[in-house]
Amino acid sequence: MSATENLRTSLERAPAGTPLYVHLPFCAAKCHYCDFFSVPAEGQDRGANLAAIVREAELYAPRQPRTVFVGGGTPSLLSTTELRSFFDALERITGFRSSAVEVTAECNPESLDRDKARALLDLGVTRLSIGFQSLHDEVLQLFGRVHTVEQSFAAFESARSAGVRDLNIDMIYAVPGQTAEAWERDLARVLALGSEHLSAYNLTFEEETVFRRWLDQGRLTKSEEEVELAHFDVTRALTAGAGLEAYEISNFARSGHRCAHNVNYWENGPYLGIGPSAVSKIGPTRGGNLKAIQPYNRRIAADNDARTWEETPSGAARLFETWWLGLRLSDGLSADEARSRAHFTGSDDPAVPIAESLVVDGLVEVVHDRYRLTARGLPLADYVAKRFLAAAT
Repeated sequence: MSATENLRTSLERAPAGTPLYVHLPFCAAKCHYCDFFSVPAEGQDRGANLAAIVREAELYAPRQPRTVFVGGGTPSLLSTTELRSFFDALERITGFRSSAVEVTAECNPESLDRDKARALLDLGVTRLSIGFQSLHDEVLQLFGRVHTVEQSFAAFESARSAGVRDLNIDMIYAVPGQTAEAWERDLARVLALGSEHLSAYNLTFEEETVFRRWLDQGRLTKSEEEVELAHFDVTRALTAGAGLEAYEISNFARSGHRCAHNVNYWENGPYLGIGPSAVSKIGPTRGGNLKAIQPYNRRIAADNDARTWEETPSGAARLFETWWLGLRLSDGLSADEARSRAHFTGSDDPAVPIAESLVVDGLVEVVHDRYRLTARGLPLADYVAKRFLAAAT
């Protein structure tokens, strides 16, 4: 039996209600910091890939998913005709329009106008996430973005005028040379728009990205740690002043507007991913699809399966992962919740001693049996994660 056949034996339709992620891999251009799988749309047979994704949905997508997140890539790059055909097919397969409490589509400013925003709403999308990333055109050019600052604000206003009432804005801070004062001015302008949600990320230099290569070559310099911390503090202060709750390390929302789909990730819940590179986690097992367009299309056509890897981590490894993910949320988690989410059945809990040691270090506190990061621990969330991940090796 081949490796592909071994993987395929465990594939079946995800249980009803499972959150659904759809990866549409096409972008206008590849951003220099991005390590997600995406390809420039020019010259690609988008129709063939969309047909393959629909076929994968027919095979594995859950009925009545609780949430749907259409990311990429740049879903808004697709034409209204392509979007209508795709979302109508997804509705036929899953019935998401009557079941999902939230349906998100990622958008870039250069491909979002009022008509497209209105069309997305009509097709069942309830939430748009717009990638501003920076309020400086020269920084957008450095990032490899193809939109301008003016287009970012125009896209936001187009979405509002179309009737979108659940909007997220993506921003990146700690850009080389950026001061905390400059970030404070930019963030204030963004918050003045009154979006329901903000995602603000510290710039990272991921492996196999243009930015990482430039960093290694000395063409870019990473911000100093104290500068990153100043940006982090500014972000939390300004968002709080604007009435947004810091419910996760990098995510801020008005009451009732947390991203339900992403909260499920941080709670280490189940999800089904379709499309090239998409990852799924059902019960204790997870797996991922091919990171290529044509091979993905061919595998779906020939084998009804584009998965290239699958694993079932040990109970302890799942438990450690559940802890570091859950601690990213302001709600934290209890030891009982962690064991349940991780499907951990062992009699001895190896994660609690690590959590207690972090309490002693002042990075974690316990409130009503729930562990959560302290003010000192919040900017050190990655270090906290490493403490749990080190125990899993």
